Amino acid sequence: MNIDLSVYLVTDRRLLEGRQLVDVVAAAVEGGVTCVQLREKEAAGREFISLAQELLEVTRPAGVPLIINDRVDVAVAADADGAHVGQEDIPAAAARKILGPDKILGVTVSTPEEALRAANEGADYVGSSAVFATPTKTDSDKPIGIEGLRRLCEASPVPVVAIGGVDAGNAGEMIRVGAAGVAVVRAIMAAPDPKAAAQHLREVVEKARRSL
Repeated sequence: MNIDLSVYLVTDRRLLEGRQLVDVVAAAVEGGVTCVQLREKEAAGREFISLAQELLEVTRPAGVPLIINDRVDVAVAADADGAHVGQEDIPAAAARKILGPDKILGVTVSTPEEALRAANEGADYVGSSAVFATPTKTDSDKPIGIEGLRRLCEASPVPVVAIGGVDAGNAGEMIRVGAAGVAVVRAIMAAPDPKAAAQHLREVVEKARRSL
């Protein structure tokens, strides 16, 4: 499965400050976000599906995949483009079986061994454990740092997305150590101008890629 992971937006409705989720995502997509993950820790299944369907009206015409965090059932019910699971969620092999061969599957990993296992079980990409400490991923283990990210990228047979404390100031470094893209929450969701924030991040990523 070929997927552009350059700028990967993870949603968080707690950062909207009165704005509509679909409007922020639409602006981010217009600014250059290449993938969107709908992350909902509190929403019940019906609401989650409704949110996914609303976002698909924005992402699908733009050719931007919509990935559902944790809830593989919601991904199937909404006909989203894929799902992303963590180490404590449904196993990657089971998620792949439910999704089928044509949907995107991402798995969060913190070690090279977990990356290898995820790839063997059908993951199209892996997301790193938090590179730096961040208030939006309070359930993470100790941050792996840039060197941990480098080791993960060197070992993983599938592309790695860096997440955790990512912003325009450090995104380039993550690309230079081997990440296929950077995942952000606050850097776009909390930005006064999500479109401009997405454009800036995309420029940083592309500049770092050209320097390789």
